Amino acid sequence: MSLNHIVFIVLDSCRHDSFVAANTPNVDRLGAAQKRYSYASWTAPSHHTFAMGMLPHTSPKDVFASEVYKDEFAQWRERTGCADIAFKEFLPDLSLPKVLRKLGYRTVARVSMPVLNKSTLISRDFDDYKLMPHHNDFKGMVAEMEFPDDEPHYYFLNVGETHYPYMLSGADLPHISGLHGALKGMDAVTEATQGRRGFEPGQMEMLRLQQIRCIEYCDAQIGRIMAMAPPNTHFIVTADHGELFGEDGYFGHGPIMHEKCFEVPFVEGRLG
Repeated sequence: MSLNHIVFIVLDSCRHDSFVAANTPNVDRLGAAQKRYSYASWTAPSHHTFAMGMLPHTSPKDVFASEVYKDEFAQWRERTGCADIAFKEFLPDLSLPKVLRKLGYRTVARVSMPVLNKSTLISRDFDDYKLMPHHNDFKGMVAEMEFPDDEPHYYFLNVGETHYPYMLSGADLPHISGLHGALKGMDAVTEATQGRRGFEPGQMEMLRLQQIRCIEYCDAQIGRIMAMAPPNTHFIVTADHGELFGEDGYFGHGPIMHEKCFEVPFVEGRLG
């Protein structure tokens, strides 16, 4: 049985409409980006669904949810090239890396967000799991990749360049409590939010356009992966959640019930 290499790329916080507005010639080789919906509005819970083998959904009507789940798990047959994968293979752990390891994959994860560090349950079934030293290190992830002929690889990449602060730095940026808005410095939340009434529209538009530029940077890195990957490599490019740039008074993501927080791009396919 010949198994495909799999490269699963999560552009953290990447909105669907930001992705479509970007120039992405490399990802476009896989097909047009669909609008799908994340199961969660922030990084950690969304990545738990990825670790289960579930991808952003299409919100189908007139069908029982259980059928949608079964269909999602069955799609790993085509992604891997193994026709024997069934839903029962995921039970009871509901762990995609564990299923892939049983098939003979080497499972490798490179993550950018500290909430996905190696101490979390998400890392449990990976052979090689690493939090990158800097959240803007997609280039470093690519440098560590290889595609041996004798061992199929599953690469899971959480990419931080599309997450706030979108590769920017400086005192003129909005202050978000904690590292990238969640984790460190949570004791400073009162000071950070006291007296704030929102952000300037011009500033929000600048950040939205910067996220688009970050997507284009990431597309160039994906092109580097495509250049080294053999034809039997299956690519998945998506996001864990969306982002708000001032719509209806919201900025960021997390405890927000807004469609832009859940709309994500989704593209998958093989180059060969």
